[in-house]
Amino acid sequence: MAKLKKKKDKLYGPVSVLAILICIVSIMSFLFSILGIESYKTVIANNTMETTLITVKNIISFDGIKFLIGESVTKFSLFKPLVLIIIALLGISICEKSGLLSDIFSPFKRVKLNIVVFITLLVGIISTIIGDYSYIFLIPLVGVAYKYLGKNPVLGILIVFLGITIGYGTGVIFNYNDYLMGILTEKAATVDIDKNYAYSLFSNIYIMIFSTIVLSFIGTFVVDKFLVNKLPKKYSYEEEELISSPKAKKTSLLIGLFLIILFIYMILPAKMFGAGILLDSSASRYMEKLLGENSPFGSGLVIIITLIFIACGFIYGKLSGNMKNSHQFSLGLSKNFENLGFMFVLMFFISELSAIIEWTNLGTVIASKLLESMGTLQYSGVPLIITLFVVVIIMSVLLPFTIDKWNLAHPVIVPLFMRSNITPNMTQFIFKVADGVGKACSPVFIYYIITLAFLEKYRISEKNQVSIFGTLKLLMPVILIMGFSMLLLIILWYVMGLPIGIGTYSTL
Repeated sequence: MAKLKKKKDKLYGPVSVLAILICIVSIMSFLFSILGIESYKTVIANNTMETTLITVKNIISFDGIKFLIGESVTKFSLFKPLVLIIIALLGISICEKSGLLSDIFSPFKRVKLNIVVFITLLVGIISTIIGDYSYIFLIPLVGVAYKYLGKNPVLGILIVFLGITIGYGTGVIFNYNDYLMGILTEKAATVDIDKNYAYSLFSNIYIMIFSTIVLSFIGTFVVDKFLVNKLPKKYSYEEEELISSPKAKKTSLLIGLFLIILFIYMILPAKMFGAGILLDSSASRYMEKLLGENSPFGSGLVIIITLIFIACGFIYGKLSGNMKNSHQFSLGLSKNFENLGFMFVLMFFISELSAIIEWTNLGTVIASKLLESMGTLQYSGVPLIITLFVVVIIMSVLLPFTIDKWNLAHPVIVPLFMRSNITPNMTQFIFKVADGVGKACSPVFIYYIITLAFLEKYRISEKNQVSIFGTLKLLMPVILIMGFSMLLLIILWYVMGLPIGIGTYSTL
């Protein structure tokens, strides 16, 4: 019996599951290619709608094998989330090793768990303003925070993952993805239906703010009901002898505040000395100047935040006496990497799986098929909203990233909803909410895999095995209830005809 259990644990470990998923995707690409399953993708070019044929490429072929062998190392070395998480951990590590994080969070050990859960969800949702960087910094940081709060870091990591992922669809304010989606939304609306339509970043601000509040309260209730009791509430760890220094904390936080103000000054569009040096001067719109591909601030945000963390940690360590020399400082930069070797293994396998899905076009073909079906629908209103919600969630299984899906969906969905009297702004919001729910359910979502690595880091005992589908099963009641609550909110907002933003409504 013990032998069978051992085999089962090995079979359903994260690496085994990722290897099985690679095999399944490969076999699907073979079958789709042999059967000639294809789809048409609608694109907007030269201000007109055009369709292009998409076919599935077989990874079990000479070209596929060449790709797998020739590009595996390259794909892994260029895997952006891996690089970002390594950089982010440097700053968080030095703050933990210096004793700064312990000094900040330990005084709040007596705060009730439901309050901590609420704050974690709210911070997760608000943090989506910095895009995917919210995962990179908050997942490891919340783990450390919960440890010093005397709570289970596994619980904190799961909560912040849900807050960021499902909250990505709402967000208390717009982010760069909203800007990019808005450009596409405007193209789709003007090319086919309304030549005068113009997208505004504030067009969904009312429903976004309200959704953030609702999602935080509902999430807190659901987490307490379905998640808290399934995990150990407390977490014990071997405490280091760290000196607590109010003077060091005050000084380091003031240094951090000064650096934040300095970097804010560097992104101001004003014509003052040094102002705007981190902006892309070649761009026309401020959001693109700030967060575009060629923006020093947008591409270097992870470095900026890490430098602030390192400066604060170094100052605290020096003034408190917790770090007496450069050798201790150097070792402190690796503190949070402890027990994280598993993450690099998982990142290799998820990078290969993502590369195969992208190369084969499998996710794109399936998503385009679903969108083709939506384009033929004859109903409107609430049934159409529900259909889009479900379709986007299904699309997210193989295409978890927002912009990838919206690139496929916007030429079909925006005109379809406008013909059904639903505004492009509302359509984009519905899509984003469903996208957040779908990403939370996707086993191939890169930041879900990173989350699993940190769960393994803080795993309490051998009984609490971390697995891909086991963790999804644990989270699913919370995801479904939060997702259903957001769908209900959207439907009620639509039926009541409330304004969704400044000068915009859900209907035309």
